[in-house]
Amino acid sequence: MNRLSIAVRIVLSAGLLTAGAQLAACSGNGEPDLAPATPTTNSISISIPAPSSSSGAPNTDEITTAAATQLCDMIRPEVGTWRDEGTVLGKISFNGTVHNWAARNGGLNDVVIANRKIIDTITLEHCPDVRQQVLDALDIPDLASGLAGFN
Repeated sequence: MNRLSIAVRIVLSAGLLTAGAQLAACSGNGEPDLAPATPTTNSISISIPAPSSSSGAPNTDEITTAAATQLCDMIRPEVGTWRDEGTVLGKISFNGTVHNWAARNGGLNDVVIANRKIIDTITLEHCPDVRQQVLDALDIPDLASGLAGFN
């Protein structure tokens, strides 16, 4: 399922939930609204325009400074836990943190899959001290080698 399909489903679901809530609030007197005795010819039409390239949507393959900072902020408090857990469990938790970060930032998982070393690049630029702590805690030569499931 592509991102557009997911977005359309979310928009439709949100619209239907909003319409249902508005209809439920219409009676106001606590009594259910009665349906008309004869069917009406009114109909509801929903139209969703296709996205355009100039719609101002963010580039989901772009790692912004804010996203890079967030990665460092997500890793920093976990390093001690990963050190205490040992290298095997620590690597699993590290992977979960990177997957979580990528998902929170527009689905950057595909960017990381295409180039696992991007995590090293980001952390070298934005938090080299945290990167070094992770390397020491997980006993790995670089962060890319600690990522599983991004092959």
